[in-house]
Amino acid sequence: MASYYKNAKVDLTSTSVTTLYTAPSATTAVFKSILVADDSGSTSTITLTLTDSASAVFVIYNVKATVANGTVELLSQPLVVEESEVLKVTAANANRLHVVGSFVEIS
Repeated sequence: MASYYKNAKVDLTSTSVTTLYTAPSATTAVFKSILVADDSGSTSTITLTLTDSASAVFVIYNVKATVANGTVELLSQPLVVEESEVLKVTAANANRLHVVGSFVEIS
């Protein structure tokens, strides 16, 4: 079993649902951190969802508040993302939020 330390990052330039990470075939990812940085002078919100292999959507955070010109850690415990599952993020406001997820892929 091989383990690879990685990160996934997105700049949320729109209010559309945006994929942060998709677990590859025969791979499980363990997210240790998901940071959301707000680089504007105003607060915003973010929604984080997990879509499973059957296309069911599970809300992890629904309209979680951010801090103006600050950073919020979304995870207090590890989050497991299994093969073919997708982590997605949605910003309430465009051009304010950057998201960085740190994880270990196990295959």
